[in-house]
Amino acid sequence: MDPDQQKIQRFQEKVFSFYHENKRQFPWRETTDRYAVMVSEVMLQQTQAERVVKKYLVWLDRFPDIRSLAGASLKEVLSYWSGLGYNARGQRLHRCAKIIVDDYAAEVPFASEELIRLPGIGVYTSRSIPIFADNLDIATVDTNIRRIYIHELGLPETIRPGELLAVAEKILPHGKSRDWHNALMDYGALCLTGKKTGIRPLTRQSKFKGSRRWFRGRIVKELVGADAMFLEELTVRYGEQVVAVLAELEEEGLVERLPGKEDSGLCFRIPE
Repeated sequence: MDPDQQKIQRFQEKVFSFYHENKRQFPWRETTDRYAVMVSEVMLQQTQAERVVKKYLVWLDRFPDIRSLAGASLKEVLSYWSGLGYNARGQRLHRCAKIIVDDYAAEVPFASEELIRLPGIGVYTSRSIPIFADNLDIATVDTNIRRIYIHELGLPETIRPGELLAVAEKILPHGKSRDWHNALMDYGALCLTGKKTGIRPLTRQSKFKGSRRWFRGRIVKELVGADAMFLEELTVRYGEQVVAVLAELEEEGLVERLPGKEDSGLCFRIPE
């Protein structure tokens, strides 16, 4: 399964050649600040890069460092996150900031072993942050990179994530981790697309409108724009399914119910 050195060299040259001629420009590629890189990597999870650019710049203007993010209210954080989808990502990034301020003296950790302990930071992101911020000689694999390796190296689509990561580590051109992963991203986005290769991702998103995720997003957006809202009002707008969705959001800490008189009905808001 391991490619030989000659095949690796040809593959590297092919990807870098494409990159040098088709390199995309993004604001997060112009910084090595670990906090700014962390923000971009969380925003880019399941969201197209072009959609992230404006949100990223506005976010950093309001929250330029980890302390400013940690000191903000969840409601304000979610108002700046609005439009990116998956509000739980914004909430977890906010929780990350608080932990980093309290436990790491407001310095985003360097090591992937530390980063992966933070809320919402998985295997890929725990590696991508030190790759793009510090040019650390480690590899990481997301959906696009997986597709490239499978197609270009003739690997089976059934290859396990751990096995694929081992291949990625072997292929990594040392001293060029940042450029290599940026090159892979551009090669996958502009040339070797899923449509072209027919290689399916490990997980596929379901239809959005009318889905549980759609209702979650709508309810959070409503509550971000109001001091609080009654359950009855939300039910009129979105139907009886909001009861279960609110319970889910409440359990996750994205919304909270306000104490009040029984005759006034249940009332919800975004936690301060």
